[in-house]
Amino acid sequence: MTNKHNFSYIAVEGPLGVGKTSLAALLSERLNGVAILEETQDNPFLPDFYKDPQKFRFQTQVFFLLRRFQHCNEIIQKNLFKKVVIADYLFQKDRLFAEVNLDENEFWLYDQIFRLLEQRVVHPDLVIFLQARTEVLMERIKKRGRKYEKGLSWEYLDAINQAFNEFFFHYSDCPLLVVDASEIDFVHIPEDLDDLIREISEMGAGTQYYVPLSSRGKKGKR
Repeated sequence: MTNKHNFSYIAVEGPLGVGKTSLAALLSERLNGVAILEETQDNPFLPDFYKDPQKFRFQTQVFFLLRRFQHCNEIIQKNLFKKVVIADYLFQKDRLFAEVNLDENEFWLYDQIFRLLEQRVVHPDLVIFLQARTEVLMERIKKRGRKYEKGLSWEYLDAINQAFNEFFFHYSDCPLLVVDASEIDFVHIPEDLDDLIREISEMGAGTQYYVPLSSRGKKGKR
């Protein structure tokens, strides 16, 4: 892939159920890159968190924080940047969940750990933010049928969704491509994936907004 910035590390982000992992895997295959994918089900506290958030929220959040930091270190240690790296998460996203999930005292302690670790993290040179309506996210989560997600409430998912929208509205650490993913299907519509890859290759600095090829008839490209 040729692009204006020669991206070596791309992070695909977005709220629960938006399709981050599927897109990251597809991009790594098409761009002959290396996929770094989160395994959220590896968190032993997650099922209990969905049953009793107040009791298990801090353990759940700190486990995710440390695991994501470990993944970021692996990128450096393995010298993976010989190929483009595509990850399905951004390290800073962990803090978004913490702000929603934790009380004031818990968040203060969490934030001390977060800020120490963030200083040692390699940051991507392109972020792709997948954006979708909360009702779309809820439907996709139901469809994928993870047992521990059955108790997920619309209110919680909407709070997470709004936190992501707010964060990326102000994001300026690197080029940002915001993708309207409410009606997207990169897996089954190859033209959408091809068009997104073209969009990535043409990325410049700052924030750009992109509507998938199959959705433009309704909304227009920009």
